Amino acid sequence: MQESAKVFSGTATRYLAEQIAARSGERLGEVSVNRFSDGEFQPSFEETVRGELVFIVQSTFPPSDNLFELLLMVDAARRASAKRIVAVIPYFGFARQDRKDKPRVSIGAKLVANMLTAAGVDRVMTMDLHADQIQGFFEVPVDHLFASSIFLPYIQERAIPDLVIAAPDTGGTKRANAYAKHLGADMAICYKQRKVANQVDSMTVIGDVKERNVVLVDDMVDTAGTLTKAADMMADLGARSVTAMCTHAVLSGEACKRINDSALSQLIVTDTIPISDEKRAQTNKIKQQTVAGLFADVIKRVRSHESISSHFIIA
Repeated sequence: MQESAKVFSGTATRYLAEQIAARSGERLGEVSVNRFSDGEFQPSFEETVRGELVFIVQSTFPPSDNLFELLLMVDAARRASAKRIVAVIPYFGFARQDRKDKPRVSIGAKLVANMLTAAGVDRVMTMDLHADQIQGFFEVPVDHLFASSIFLPYIQERAIPDLVIAAPDTGGTKRANAYAKHLGADMAICYKQRKVANQVDSMTVIGDVKERNVVLVDDMVDTAGTLTKAADMMADLGARSVTAMCTHAVLSGEACKRINDSALSQLIVTDTIPISDEKRAQTNKIKQQTVAGLFADVIKRVRSHESISSHFIIA
């Protein structure tokens, strides 16, 4: 038997929340945001949540207002006597700050986890965290979903011949290996060196890609510097075609221009982050797959206290 529940959305990902609610068989709840002239804002639930299981959908991509809006909504739901609060965060921002990689820096992902817990979340639902260990930063259950349950069927339906799954950097080796094993394909790895963040200094390819159809897989595409450099190298080494699949389309700076000018034939992303019309106008190589059905099904299972392990195809 399903618990009584309501689905609400922050302003950043309302487009996705509407689809999730519809596929869950629910109406998206009413929320208003009162904005002050100095930029301060105050979300307000326009219907009762007393005794309800509340799902709040909001990706926390920049600006940080998106994260703070989520925190305020969680706090408001708790103070309005919601029974349980689930933060549905398709894209978990600050996830790249998962450790102290040099002295005197913060561990931003842990701080965000602390803030969500302090605000009053009882559960977190997210997708393709930049680092798996972030789940351990929380003192509440975390449902960590994988875009592979969307991307793998997409690849299989196309029956790509001479397929090679590639990682654009060594950090993505585990993901690429899991895809390759599941598909029975070969694997290649790009090894990159950086002198400063978001800028690749040098790169080499480990593996044979000549006369092969390469699919690069990663958790996000930010500036697209690494991804496009990897794609160009694959093409230079004789790859027949190069496609990329990245869960989160951050697409900052000159990313779209780099993608359009690169050897990539197509970039497949999900809709965990909205892509503006301005970005879409810069390239026609980007195609979005929705995660609404996946999150809707997991929400149904959480409401019914059913297992969701079938959605954990691969890491």
